[in-house]
Amino acid sequence: MKGRIAAVVMCALLVLYLVLIAQRAVLFLETGEPVAIVIGVALFVLPIIGVFALLAEVRFGWTTERIVKQLESEGSLPVDDVPRRASGRYEREAADEAFPGYADAVKASPDDWRAWFRLGLAYDACGDRRRARGAIRRSIRLRREPSSPT
Repeated sequence: MKGRIAAVVMCALLVLYLVLIAQRAVLFLETGEPVAIVIGVALFVLPIIGVFALLAEVRFGWTTERIVKQLESEGSLPVDDVPRRASGRYEREAADEAFPGYADAVKASPDDWRAWFRLGLAYDACGDRRRARGAIRRSIRLRREPSSPT
């Protein structure tokens, strides 16, 4: 729930930012100066790139949430029995010990989106966010393919 609230707050702040930047961009464009016009155009383009990045992250979050619910309803979500620190983060050594099982499942069945998703969760528990997101993205792609089992 905290993640959703944070996402809504970030979206609201982005909208406010876009309005304020658009006002400044118009002022730059109205000057007629070549350098100011370039700055004004950049002030329109760069926030648009930011919006696309934000929308991609929101879509990733929604899709991930749907996958978690599906795996939970199927009873194939991994059991979260790795010990945690007081901060809530997983104990690294314990997560590293559990990791090989998930990696072996992907090696045994490289087209199984469920195995890739569980591998992504294992990477996350081990603290490797970049690989976790990559494995989850691969899971999402495999899940979308018509040949993969649902």
